[in-house]
Amino acid sequence: MSAHPSAVIAGLYRYPVKGLTPEPLQRVPLRVGQTLPADRRYAIENGPSGFDPEAPVWRPKTAYLMLMRNERLAGFQTRFDDATNVLTISRDGAVVAKGDLESAQGRADIEGFFASHFADELRGPPKLLSGGGYNFTDLARKVVSIINLASVAEIEKLVGAAVHPLRFRANIYVTGWPAWHEVALLGETLRIESARLKVVKTTTRCAAINVDPDTAARDLDIPPALMRHRGNNECGIYAEVIEAGDIAIGDALAAEQPSLV
Repeated sequence: MSAHPSAVIAGLYRYPVKGLTPEPLQRVPLRVGQTLPADRRYAIENGPSGFDPEAPVWRPKTAYLMLMRNERLAGFQTRFDDATNVLTISRDGAVVAKGDLESAQGRADIEGFFASHFADELRGPPKLLSGGGYNFTDLARKVVSIINLASVAEIEKLVGAAVHPLRFRANIYVTGWPAWHEVALLGETLRIESARLKVVKTTTRCAAINVDPDTAARDLDIPPALMRHRGNNECGIYAEVIEAGDIAIGDALAAEQPSLV
């Protein structure tokens, strides 16, 4: 029997535009060597970074608008439509910008919105970036991020306040593991239905998790609390898809038992 307890998927999310609103999913296909479909498909370049969409090369997240420095992003609600490639940006229920991210005019409309609303936070003209099949992830590899909700509950004790799980901007949220059990899964292979994922790295946390996703307030100081109490500022794991399959909320997730052969 595996030494690792099984878990259950409690939430699935993608982030079509880096730094903007997460979108909840009920079911999603995982494909070998890929992120969730449309996850971090786009980013808002914060001034010229040298990114070439014809030959995309990984850039650090500081090249883009993102929550670590631009917490006001959380104050806008966004929705991306796969069929039309239209991004809709709303504030307090009212649409404030809308554009087809695969058309020149649509990109210009979205860029104009950020130029107007984030002028004092920009290093140059904002540009809507896309690189075809490129994903603007924090790692220079295509991964799926996983958060253990029991670890989030422990962080609440460390900081003495409620901690919204979406602060961690993960793809998969799970219940059933003890707090911090995910750290022991580094190098293990996880199975979710017919899909298999290899855990490749723990997730180092930055100031982005200090931002409340509901209020856009930078109201906590979580990474230093983790350093004080755990000796590192890690929470969550990254995994690479090594065998395709569809996954859904409620699916069991378990580490495979090593072969005895």
